Amino acid sequence: MDNRQEVREFLTTRRARITPDQAGLPTTGTRRVPGLRRSEVATIAGLSVEYYARLERGQIAGASTGVLDAIARALQLDDTERAHLFDLARAADGIPTSGRARRRATSKAAASRLSLQWALDAIKDGVAFVRDSQQNLLATNALGRAFYSPVIGEGGRTPNLARFQFLDPASRDFYPDWELFAQMCVAIMRADSGRDPHDRGLQDLVGELSTQSETFRRLWADHNVRTHGAGTKRFNHPVVGEVTLVYEELAITAEPGLVLLISTAEPGSPSAERLRLLASWATPADVPTNNH
Repeated sequence: MDNRQEVREFLTTRRARITPDQAGLPTTGTRRVPGLRRSEVATIAGLSVEYYARLERGQIAGASTGVLDAIARALQLDDTERAHLFDLARAADGIPTSGRARRRATSKAAASRLSLQWALDAIKDGVAFVRDSQQNLLATNALGRAFYSPVIGEGGRTPNLARFQFLDPASRDFYPDWELFAQMCVAIMRADSGRDPHDRGLQDLVGELSTQSETFRRLWADHNVRTHGAGTKRFNHPVVGEVTLVYEELAITAEPGLVLLISTAEPGSPSAERLRLLASWATPADVPTNNH
């Protein structure tokens, strides 16, 4: 796969953010580039300047694990960024992500499996939903449907967290920390695109959002990547007001590529009370067997 531009932009943006001080290098003279020079990265990584320059031009096919590890250390990549670099190298080598095409074709059917929906419905005190790599919200529990009602809307097309984030003005009310949510959304999508560069649905979504959202274009060009994992988020729900939730994202091993995200409130907190109020308002009838 010709992903030289992706590789080039990822490496140059990582290099630009590392200062000589951070790299333990002396700062002398006028510097014409932000961050480190190519020659400095090459020296830290123990590579020739010519070889590193070729890699940074996007010619990463054939790079060994040792070389990639050395670059990751020189550029001070975190675990997610390191994994993204290896994903880009695998794509350049033409190594497929085994089974991804099959999983994309069946993800919606898998999300509507009765056993998965029963598992979601068993979660009563937390907000739970299943999403795919394209940020489609495929299935929810009852509280999840009530909580994400601004995203789900009146039905029709499959609810999509990224489209809501960047194309629906209601997202700025729902997400008090809108800019932070936007950065997270794009960084997760960027990491997913590196893991599966042949995901046509994700490519189409990126094209759609790039055309319609200047903020998305700017964030996509930053080449930042992250995994969701766990953390805390604030929401302003139209029914119960401000709610702070902690979340855990879990891989669905029966269907790689889909994830289950469960958000809960600290026991005894005002947010927990507001979630209970919302749960009493929601009824099982609000939630179809599947949401697409």
